[in-house]
Amino acid sequence: MKLLQNSGVPIYQQIADQLKEDILAGKYKDGEYLPSIRGLAQDLKISVITTMKAYELLQNEGLVTAMQGKGYYVNAQDSEMLREQHMRKVEEALLEALHAAKVAGLTREELFEILQALCAMSEE
Repeated sequence: MKLLQNSGVPIYQQIADQLKEDILAGKYKDGEYLPSIRGLAQDLKISVITTMKAYELLQNEGLVTAMQGKGYYVNAQDSEMLREQHMRKVEEALLEALHAAKVAGLTREELFEILQALCAMSEE
C-alpha cells in the first residue's frame, strides 16, 4: 500500500480508498479478514488511530464488519452494487478526461478517436 504524505488527502482516507478498491476488485474475498489494525499501522508506520479510522469508514460503507477480538472481515458484495460502484468510478474518470479534453481544445471527434484507440489497446 502506498501512502502519499503531500497529496492533500488524509492518510486514513487513502487507506480506506485503497482497501475499498481491493475489496471491489475481489482481492479480498467474502468473509476474509483485513490485516489487523495494529499490524497495518506498524507496516505503514502510522498511528493505530489512523488505521482504525480507515476501517471505520469501510464499515460505514457496509464493505466490512467488525468482529470483537478478531478484527474486520469483508462483507458479501452484491454484484449489482459492485457494478454500480465501478460505473461510478468510470463516470468520474470520464468527467475528468472530458475536462482535460476541453482545456486542451480537443474536438468531440478527436476525443472519440482517442477513446477508440485506448479501447483497442486494452483488448490486446
